[in-house]
Amino acid sequence: MSIRASTQDDLPAIFDIYNRSKLDELLFEDKVFTLLPLEKDDVRLNGLMASTIYVYQEQNRIAGYGASCGNEIRALFVHPDYRGKGVGKKLIEFLLAHIQGQPCLYVARSNQPAKYLYQQYGFSVTDTFESTYNQEPVMAQKMVRTALAQHDLNVS
Repeated sequence: MSIRASTQDDLPAIFDIYNRSKLDELLFEDKVFTLLPLEKDDVRLNGLMASTIYVYQEQNRIAGYGASCGNEIRALFVHPDYRGKGVGKKLIEFLLAHIQGQPCLYVARSNQPAKYLYQQYGFSVTDTFESTYNQEPVMAQKMVRTALAQHDLNVS
């Protein structure tokens, strides 16, 4: 297992993971969404490409990726085959170790599993607002991490 900076050669795997995972963020919404593949979603693709992207690689296969820009975590996606194996936790810990300032991120309001993970790392909701995905409205939330003492970071 290793986490490393992504390269151009990683983009097909990154697109695949996103496209397999994006709609899972919206599973708890009252409506069904249609996937807009990352390579066709100009807003999200531009935001990702303006970020520093890291991939979690296990035995020559990319199991997940995370991205940050400044103090914002812009992406955290795990391939469905690797969920529940600590990949997301390793990625968020890696991203947090490399962010200067107070980390923040955005999440669908209904995505309780992701919010639970982020709360374990000291994030709390600071704002709720309407956003869109594939031209459909979605309620989103900004989460900000407050400073934690080192002993509070023992998340298992």
